[in-house]
Amino acid sequence: MTTFKPGRWLALLGCSVALSAAQAANMTKEEASAEKARIDAEYKADRKACDAMNGNAKDVCLEQAKGKEKVARAELDFKQDPSERHRAKLAEAKADAQYAVAKEKCDDLTGEQKDVCVKDAKAAKSRADADLRAARKSGAPQTN
Repeated sequence: MTTFKPGRWLALLGCSVALSAAQAANMTKEEASAEKARIDAEYKADRKACDAMNGNAKDVCLEQAKGKEKVARAELDFKQDPSERHRAKLAEAKADAQYAVAKEKCDDLTGEQKDVCVKDAKAAKSRADADLRAARKSGAPQTN
């Protein structure tokens, strides 16, 4: 069984955000509209790919698709207005998506394993939320 590694997922998302933020500081309305259309199309394709699955695998797939869409929309907002408010919303979207997927993956388990899995997911979410609150208080940029 593979264990959930939130650090790896956050590192990949962080790299993608850094690259996207550097790529487009000022987007035109047409570019933003095209990006929204791309996000919608990608989400629909991801959901369609989930239709071939059954049971909890399908639920996990759907949560991943939803999380990916929410993070992509938050990244787009950050691209359009690279403010601290949008940076915080992006970090929050990542943490929420990560938690939803981790919690859904726990449904495959039973008994004590499931309890431990859910506790781990909640702990990772709590850490991410605490980091976000600390960053808001200090005014420091979010590193997630």
